[in-house]
Amino acid sequence: MVREIVTYPAEVLKKPTLEVSDIDREVKSLIKDMFDTMYNAEGVGLAANQIGVPLSVMVIDTTPKEDVPDLKLVLINPEVIASEGKQKYKEGCLSFPGLSVEVERAKRVKVRALNEHGEPVEVVLEDFPAIVFQHELDHLKGITFIDRLKGWRRRLALEKYRKLQKEAERV
Repeated sequence: MVREIVTYPAEVLKKPTLEVSDIDREVKSLIKDMFDTMYNAEGVGLAANQIGVPLSVMVIDTTPKEDVPDLKLVLINPEVIASEGKQKYKEGCLSFPGLSVEVERAKRVKVRALNEHGEPVEVVLEDFPAIVFQHELDHLKGITFIDRLKGWRRRLALEKYRKLQKEAERV
């Protein structure tokens, strides 16, 4: 089922999510809804709090993105256990419709999490998949990509987003 995507400045986006202790039918249903919602919005990643659920669950599917290796993941209670390098990328966000900003992130991350079956997994992500993962992990920690900007870059991005919101309200 496609759910509504929560947009900034909703409070649920500003608070860290809760660890998942039991992967029950409800969590599995949430995961399915997250994929449905992400695909409907033509995204490549989605955190549970972006649909108003404050749980530490993310889904990623880079398949729609050209020139990027196909990757489909469900990560529950994810954490970075190692990272290296740096890369900058102009990111968009489903919770900030129409806005894109350049953010610096690690080029390669090693991640530990549970999969949708509750099994522990470790994955190494590089380049674009690493960006998507770190963006969604920030969401799970109550951090938005705007929070990664400082000073005038942050002010300009927020100003641009407010203008985009006003334009959307007029349509």
